[in-house]
Amino acid sequence: MKPHGRWRRFLKTWLEQHARALVGSLGAFTRNRVPSLMTAGVIGIALALPAAFLLLLDNIQTLTSGWQGQPHASLFLKRDLDTKQVALLAQQIGTRNGVIHARIITPEQGLEELRELSGFRQALALLPSNPLPPVIEVEPSGALTPAQVDSLIDELAALPSVARIRMDRDWLRRLHAILYLFERGTWVVAALLGITVILVVGNTIRLDIENRRDEIIIVKLIGATDAFVRRPFLYSGLWHGLAGGLLACLLVETGRLLLAGPVSHLASLYGSRFELAGIGFSGGLTLLGCGAFLGLVGSRLAVGRHLTALEPR
Repeated sequence: MKPHGRWRRFLKTWLEQHARALVGSLGAFTRNRVPSLMTAGVIGIALALPAAFLLLLDNIQTLTSGWQGQPHASLFLKRDLDTKQVALLAQQIGTRNGVIHARIITPEQGLEELRELSGFRQALALLPSNPLPPVIEVEPSGALTPAQVDSLIDELAALPSVARIRMDRDWLRRLHAILYLFERGTWVVAALLGITVILVVGNTIRLDIENRRDEIIIVKLIGATDAFVRRPFLYSGLWHGLAGGLLACLLVETGRLLLAGPVSHLASLYGSRFELAGIGFSGGLTLLGCGAFLGLVGSRLAVGRHLTALEPR
């Protein structure tokens, strides 16, 4: 027999064995509906909790990046600049990386705004001249980190035409620190719940191995390899993980749909059109992949530990 024919036969046999184990483990999963669904339910809840927190974090970041309360830097220019110089400087600043736009506030506009907001219109009318300098209001991009915003503000403050710069960056640092803490805590919880999924799947596979103890010993007596015996249990863990990942997707999307209406109503009261974003197709695939991976890891650990003890005597 030619070498490529031998390899083709080997590959065909290998694929048939895996297909048989895959279908057989799916049949066992569907026959034992109640325990299988209970295990999948635990996996689904364990995956849905960190997924929901991460989805909430993404929505918060989207909301804050598009929020009109994004901090603005006020660049107070020197009073000897004329209108053309101010316009040219605003154009140069507006083209910088990390700047959304730069808006010019003339001394006349600044004085009128001060009259409207301060309530001292009559007192300000007694001023012999306008004491306010031209101002360029700069809006940094919401995608910048606090360190990048600080670097941008320092660069703008170093411009020779800028006399003074003002920006309240403390709240921005606090916001990023809170979001970072929230994200780090979510990943810690996700890791703990991932370990829980592995233990749950491992315990399920261990019970399945104990229930089929005699069958495994007989199969080994007639020459079955450890890989042959191990294969159905690995696929069983895979099916449990996939079912749990699918349930997690359903739980997260159900929660989003339940909250979408109240969130949209609350956003409309603030004049916003913000809507809760879902996990999407890529997020669903990620949940399914995580469930399948954790199911395989849990089943592999359980099989590797308990199968070696079932040797025929």
